Amino acid sequence: MKKFILAILILSTLAFDTQKENAFDTGEYFKFRIHYGIVNAGYATLEIKDATINNKKVHHAVGKGYTTGMSKFFFKVEDLYESYFDKENGDPYRFVRKIDEGGYTKNQEGFFDQSGNKVLVKDYKRKTEKTIVITNNVQDIVSAFYYLRNHPNIDKLKSGESITIDMFFDDEITKFKLKYVGRQDITTKFGTVSTMVFKPLVQTGRVFKEKESLTLWITDDDNKVPIRIKADLAVGSLKADLDEYKGLKNPFKVKK
Repeated sequence: MKKFILAILILSTLAFDTQKENAFDTGEYFKFRIHYGIVNAGYATLEIKDATINNKKVHHAVGKGYTTGMSKFFFKVEDLYESYFDKENGDPYRFVRKIDEGGYTKNQEGFFDQSGNKVLVKDYKRKTEKTIVITNNVQDIVSAFYYLRNHPNIDKLKSGESITIDMFFDDEITKFKLKYVGRQDITTKFGTVSTMVFKPLVQTGRVFKEKESLTLWITDDDNKVPIRIKADLAVGSLKADLDEYKGLKNPFKVKK
């Protein structure tokens, strides 16, 4: 469960658009319903607000994941991910990660120095802090979602081609590689929606069966909303569907 809530935040980074105009704006909100088999296991949300850092207006994105019903008695999850990033170029300034996953807790905050290519990570649980060298144009796990929605290469991708980005997570730089599959119309609670399909490459082992165990569908419109995610796990499978949205910058296109 905890891996899938995290996957929603990571996989949503596939929601691309062109650089001509932002695909999102303040007030955008997504809510996903997560199923483990036939069981409603929980929800994940993403919302973007306004904030100020060093007298500069920035975007403040907030991602939450939590179990509901009987699921929280078997494995309680309460996750909070936040990111503060530049409205013009998407560079992250600060991130927050505060999680409780079945008793495993983490409480971290990171402060990016983009010009110096480093990030100061404060661990409030361990009462430690350290400075880590980062690459150019690195994103945190939440800012990447919004950064890549404005990526210029989406219309140039052909089936089978991949894009790789640098993402800072768990005190290190991760090469996040994702493969474009093609387009597909899918049935949702909102109606039939035209989508673009991607398969991020993941590590096989304890959580995922194969490298291409994850599949993401995003709306093939100007919003590029992550509307469905499926994961084949080492034990069972998980699925997340967009359950609610508001504040989209562009019309949400649905086929009749």
